Amino acid sequence: MKKIFLIISICIFAANSYAQNIVSEPEISEGEGSVSQTQIAIIPEPVSLMKKAGTFTLPENVSILASEGLQQSIAFLSERITIATGKFVSTVTTANHPTIKLIINTQNDNQLGLEGYKLNVNPTQIVITANKPAGIFWGVQSLIQLFPVEIESKELMENVKWKLPCVDVIDYPKLGWRGLMFDVARHFFTKEEVKQFIDNMVRYKFNLLHFHLTDDEGWRIEIKGLPKLTEVGAWNVKKTGTFGDFIPPTADEPRTYGGFYTQEDIKELVQYAQERFVNIMPEIDVPGHSLAAIASYPELSCTPDAINYKVRSGEKIMDWSRGAPPLALIDNTLCPANEKVYVFLDYVITQVARLFPFEYIHMGGDEAPHNFWEKNDQVKALMQREGLKTIPQVQAYFEKRVEKIVVSKGKKFMGWDEILEGGVSPTASVMSWRGVKYGIQASKDKHNVVMSPTDFAYLDYMQADAITEPRVYASTRLNKSYQFNPIPAGADPKYIIGGQANLWTEQIFNFRQVQYMLWPRAFAISEAIWSPIERKNWTNFVSRTEEHFKRLDLAEVKYSPAIYDPIFTVKRSADKQLMIELTTEIDGLDIYYSFDNSSPDRFYPKYTTALTPPKDAGILRVITYRGKQPVGRLISIPIPDLQKRAK
Repeated sequence: MKKIFLIISICIFAANSYAQNIVSEPEISEGEGSVSQTQIAIIPEPVSLMKKAGTFTLPENVSILASEGLQQSIAFLSERITIATGKFVSTVTTANHPTIKLIINTQNDNQLGLEGYKLNVNPTQIVITANKPAGIFWGVQSLIQLFPVEIESKELMENVKWKLPCVDVIDYPKLGWRGLMFDVARHFFTKEEVKQFIDNMVRYKFNLLHFHLTDDEGWRIEIKGLPKLTEVGAWNVKKTGTFGDFIPPTADEPRTYGGFYTQEDIKELVQYAQERFVNIMPEIDVPGHSLAAIASYPELSCTPDAINYKVRSGEKIMDWSRGAPPLALIDNTLCPANEKVYVFLDYVITQVARLFPFEYIHMGGDEAPHNFWEKNDQVKALMQREGLKTIPQVQAYFEKRVEKIVVSKGKKFMGWDEILEGGVSPTASVMSWRGVKYGIQASKDKHNVVMSPTDFAYLDYMQADAITEPRVYASTRLNKSYQFNPIPAGADPKYIIGGQANLWTEQIFNFRQVQYMLWPRAFAISEAIWSPIERKNWTNFVSRTEEHFKRLDLAEVKYSPAIYDPIFTVKRSADKQLMIELTTEIDGLDIYYSFDNSSPDRFYPKYTTALTPPKDAGILRVITYRGKQPVGRLISIPIPDLQKRAK
């Protein structure tokens, strides 16, 4: 009897497991209007998704019945349906059989927590239930992803069969902190562009905008009583080209490039984000990365020459040849031995704390150069007075004093992982960016940790071959980002409160490039911090990503097609011949090439083994195809460039 019961149990479990997996191959057609399973492409991957028989057809008149307090989800869903489908959408308080029901549970479902939801699509009705309004909102995002891709259009789409697959979804996040950092200091982005950023991030269930507001290139937030921060600190000289290599501006070049957010702007952005269940965490980056503040108020520096400093316009100010911390060519640090600095920070943090309701304020702490401190008499006197033996202990002294200011305003203090060096307050929270090892150790030491390692989550890194990208010092392809595990082995999971990706904007001059750098790698990060690790599957993720490319096209959101580009590996053979190996990030692609200066298509030679350029060839051109269709970009690389790579 036990054996029979065991066999039955195994069969039921296997059937359920199969049903809950999203299948990348299309199912056999069920006739007109059938929905293939390739259309079930929810990102991030739900905890559980069961495909059922049948489809739901959107009626001409759509009625939404909702619990109280769900205005945000109703407005979002109504707008999306109305624009693309042209259907009439109404909200009803009673109905025999409403089209869509958005229901807050009267009894808490412990499985769902604060942000989880259940989504049921049946042939005649759609129902989303959750414990809290945030769960309903995230359920609505998944529902939109079940619609045909045309739902993303900003204009009415004709001749579309508005059918959805019938499914049962149970879903909830792995981590409560799911962040994207937006650097608006290196280049200023308008209030409307920040709103677009928020709109794009909530599609994929990110709930934390890390707002990097100050740096060497700009101070972006109005502080009443300190007008020079925005009169001087928010503006530099407009430059075009490769950031970091610009010629230093001359005295007569106009400092008109930049901008800042008024306090009313900040309040508007905070409200806009909250309506979409996003918190905004401000970052005031100190003691390094502070040139904009010092140019505004030179007395904040240890260095007398600071009176001549200007806001950076992209010229070189650091020597990174010896690694981190860098060697500063000018002193971009607030002086840890100057009491005026702490009065200044108290003034700033008081206003920042009032503007941002989120519990944390991020105070930077990264990449502070120490070479000016090492020879400064004020710092030497501080060290003797406080019994500090090393310069990292000087920064630790600074960080502890800053944390006291933050805490006095009713907020929690967070900094980049450099704050761990020299000793740190037990209550400080850490954002681990230099790999995961600092976050692992911080979690063991009972610090709250947000994992944001460069290896996986720095979205300013190149995502394709350097010949196609604004050149940055490192690369992270989509496959690498997809490997991100925010709770790595060895960490204490109780103290890993979240994960996030960071978008630094040194080489990002406009908002279209912001989008290009975010997507699709932010898909991978969203899945890493929302979905169960056992649900991750690269092949399946690629299939869903390609479906979302169609959605982004219709939404007019830019993204990188780098997954279709070949990867170049250049070596020397034993007889010193140049050998060029080509691989692809995803399966099923063919690579065609030419050395004769013409543009290859699928009738050209197909790559099968390492290439050796003909003796007089000057350029290699490659393109990828899937079957008869070109999918990759035409990439042209000069042979001398490949020769340098071999060296």
